Amino acid sequence: MERLHAYWRMPYILASKNPEKIVNPFIQITDTGDDAKEYILLRGMHNYIVMNRHPYNAGHLLVLPFREVPRLEDLSNEERHELIDLVVEAQNILNRALHPDGFNTGFNFGDAAGAGIPCHLHCHVVPRWNGDTNFMPVIGNTRVLPDSMDAMWQRLHACVEAQT
Repeated sequence: MERLHAYWRMPYILASKNPEKIVNPFIQITDTGDDAKEYILLRGMHNYIVMNRHPYNAGHLLVLPFREVPRLEDLSNEERHELIDLVVEAQNILNRALHPDGFNTGFNFGDAAGAGIPCHLHCHVVPRWNGDTNFMPVIGNTRVLPDSMDAMWQRLHACVEAQT
């Protein structure tokens, strides 16, 4: 069997064992006041929807609380309910803007589960299209995205604005 090596992952793996080295970008981006620059699409009372800066696919969104909490049980009932409502809204935005064939939606809790920022829970909402995967991510360690982050934010934000 052939092996694929990802040597670039080791610094990430080692840093994840050292909590002092983990920077929480989710706290920083909500304070800038520039939602377009930070790719924030929608703010609720307790949670917000933001584009993932390292997307698995075009339109990959994150839904997360303003508060830094690692687990769902750390949220109040009101925060938790709004979070799920915004997951539904994220899917609605993507349906209107991009017309995907389906979604991968979920949380990664803890380092072992693949959480890049384990101190701040976030739900991934990834639009999927029939036939959208190919050899590039596996063999080429490259994701092919059909639009720039700025252009995608404009497209998605226009759908948010049309609903308000």
